[in-house]
Amino acid sequence: MLSYRHIYHAGNHADILKHITMSQICRHFIKKDTPFFYLDTHAGIGQYELNSEQAQKNKEFHSGISRLLSELTVPEAVEGLLEIVREMNPTDQLEYYPGSPKVVDYYTRQKDKLHLCELHPNDYPLLAALFPQKRKANVVKENGFAAVKAMLPPPQKRGFVLMDPPYEVKKDYQYVVKSLEEGYKRFPQGTFAIWYPVLGRQQADNLLKSVKTTNIRNVLLLELNVRDTEKERGMAGSGMIIVNPPWTLEQDAKEFMPFLKKTLAEDQEANYQITWITPE
Repeated sequence: MLSYRHIYHAGNHADILKHITMSQICRHFIKKDTPFFYLDTHAGIGQYELNSEQAQKNKEFHSGISRLLSELTVPEAVEGLLEIVREMNPTDQLEYYPGSPKVVDYYTRQKDKLHLCELHPNDYPLLAALFPQKRKANVVKENGFAAVKAMLPPPQKRGFVLMDPPYEVKKDYQYVVKSLEEGYKRFPQGTFAIWYPVLGRQQADNLLKSVKTTNIRNVLLLELNVRDTEKERGMAGSGMIIVNPPWTLEQDAKEFMPFLKKTLAEDQEANYQITWITPE
């Protein structure tokens, strides 16, 4: 279908959870001197202009990143994301928000490698223009799920994969699980992160059950819902499924998840969960 454009949702609560999690994963990887590899299956345009007509339509960033920036004290993991946002907005005016590739790029060194996939005909050239240096970031117009099979294991032998399709096609729920299984077989020591929306409790739970049936071990779940998951239509929350997470991530989440729930809540039914789908 290829109708989804993330610019309409940039900087919302789902981006916050995803990008804090990714920031913490990157912090873990750069603790070692050896290079790491990053594969993004649905990279988007890399960064988002919040003054654009699309972003201004719903202004979802107002109830997301804007709220975090107005807080005087935040957990260390949240501050990691805010540092990236502030660097992109040196005048203190919130004009830009990072996409996942930009979050990872903030941490990467010259020896690290990014492989960014984007299939949308309008988004691909914008992403390619943002990362012109092919030696560091390889930007391709291709199916990101296919890249999981083609690009793993990476020469760097360390790294992580982000799979965050728009789920506009219902089969995306099946594709992410199948790609996880294929990727894990090729790169069992790698970190895999799957983002998913909470559009309804049953649909989200079905995905979590499918991940559990893979029998892959060491799978952590972080989920944040900013409102009741059943009363209203639309995305009430989102989650991150992390295979082989940094050993510190669970403890970090116990600090930043309650903060996100309190700061981003839209009603009294806001909730979060930190749990192991399958322990190590």
